[in-house]
Amino acid sequence: MTMIFMLTAISLVLAIGFLSAFLWAVKSGQFEDDYTPSVRMLFEENIKKEEVKSKIKIENKNQKQ
Repeated sequence: MTMIFMLTAISLVLAIGFLSAFLWAVKSGQFEDDYTPSVRMLFEENIKKEEVKSKIKIENKNQKQ
Protein backbone atom coordinates (compact mmCIF):
# COMPACT_ATOMS: atom_id res chain seq x y z
CA MET A 1 0.00 0.00 0.00
CA THR A 2 2.85 2.37 0.73
CA MET A 3 4.18 1.79 -2.77
CA ILE A 4 0.92 3.09 -4.28
CA PHE A 5 1.13 6.25 -2.16
CA MET A 6 4.76 6.76 -3.12
CA LEU A 7 4.08 6.28 -6.84
CA THR A 8 1.10 8.62 -6.64
CA ALA A 9 3.21 11.29 -4.99
CA ILE A 10 5.99 10.92 -7.56
CA SER A 11 3.52 11.13 -10.44
CA LEU A 12 1.93 14.26 -8.97
CA VAL A 13 5.34 15.91 -8.60
CA LEU A 14 6.18 15.07 -12.21
CA ALA A 15 2.81 16.33 -13.45
CA ILE A 16 3.21 19.61 -11.58
CA GLY A 17 6.73 19.95 -12.96
CA PHE A 18 5.57 19.45 -16.54
CA LEU A 19 2.65 21.84 -16.03
CA SER A 20 4.92 24.54 -14.65
CA ALA A 21 7.38 24.06 -17.54
CA PHE A 22 4.52 24.39 -20.02
CA LEU A 23 3.14 27.52 -18.36
CA TRP A 24 6.64 29.06 -18.27
CA ALA A 25 7.05 28.36 -22.01
CA VAL A 26 3.69 29.95 -22.79
CA LYS A 27 4.44 33.04 -20.70
CA SER A 28 7.89 33.47 -22.25
CA GLY A 29 6.44 33.47 -25.77
CA GLN A 30 7.59 30.10 -27.07
CA PHE A 31 4.29 29.48 -28.85
CA GLU A 32 3.63 32.96 -30.26
CA ASP A 33 4.61 32.40 -33.89
CA ASP A 34 3.11 29.18 -35.16
CA TYR A 35 2.77 30.18 -38.83
CA THR A 36 6.28 31.19 -39.88
CA PRO A 37 8.14 27.92 -39.15
CA SER A 38 5.74 25.95 -41.29
CA VAL A 39 6.28 28.11 -44.39
CA ARG A 40 9.85 29.36 -43.83
CA MET A 41 11.27 26.70 -46.09
CA LEU A 42 8.97 27.74 -48.93
CA PHE A 43 9.89 31.42 -48.66
CA GLU A 44 13.63 30.72 -48.50
CA GLU A 45 13.39 28.64 -51.67
CA ASN A 46 11.70 31.50 -53.53
CA ILE A 47 14.24 34.03 -52.30
CA LYS A 48 17.15 31.87 -53.42
CA LYS A 49 15.60 31.36 -56.86
CA GLU A 50 15.06 35.10 -57.26
CA GLU A 51 18.67 35.80 -56.25
CA VAL A 52 19.95 33.30 -58.79
CA LYS A 53 17.75 34.77 -61.53
CA SER A 54 18.94 38.31 -60.77
CA LYS A 55 22.58 37.18 -60.81
CA ILE A 56 22.06 35.48 -64.17
CA LYS A 57 20.48 38.64 -65.60
CA ILE A 58 23.40 40.75 -64.38
CA GLU A 59 25.92 38.31 -65.85
CA ASN A 60 24.08 38.29 -69.18
CA LYS A 61 24.10 42.10 -69.29
CA ASN A 62 27.82 42.17 -68.53
CA GLN A 63 28.57 39.64 -71.26
CA LYS A 64 26.65 41.63 -73.88
CA GLN A 65 28.66 44.75 -73.14
